[in-house]
Amino acid sequence: MPRRTEWPGDSPDSSRAETELSPQDPAERARAICLRLLTGTPRTRKQLADALHKREVPDEVAEEVLSRFEDVGLINDAAFAGAWVESRHHGRGLARRALARELRTKGVDSALIDEAVGRLDSEQEEERARELVARRLPATRGLDRDRRVRRLAGMLARKGYPEGLALRVVRQALEAEGESLDDLPEPEAL
Repeated sequence: MPRRTEWPGDSPDSSRAETELSPQDPAERARAICLRLLTGTPRTRKQLADALHKREVPDEVAEEVLSRFEDVGLINDAAFAGAWVESRHHGRGLARRALARELRTKGVDSALIDEAVGRLDSEQEEERARELVARRLPATRGLDRDRRVRRLAGMLARKGYPEGLALRVVRQALEAEGESLDDLPEPEAL
């Protein structure tokens, strides 16, 4: 059996295509890495910078390549944040707080996060919370009332909804179903 040829830069972290096409010029290598990463999914500038750092691209070369990619529109953190908020709010039902936390972990600037998350208003957030509760409500039937409240409110809390909003939406859904909630405190009283 022929022995596999070892290529310079072979490592478990590098793809074969990147290794074979990776020129010795650090700028060309950085561009190849960024283009490969951007092919699969949009990325933030910080995500690309971290990938270049991990692959030991010199910082000044990485900065130059990333700035050029921003200039030509291949990296756009504002567009990334807007698309992320839209996708994760409608797809996963995440609230503004959870969305902001996710964008912070991806290295998006605070001003861009505020702008993207600010596009969701309170009514949109409350409507999405109602949809989530309505979808989960049938699975809680047969449980005692307090357990239902905890499960439904907990689900909303994990998705970043404020406690008052979560309890109000859960209360309204259970009351609409005929559940007696007279001894349960009002969300505003919490």
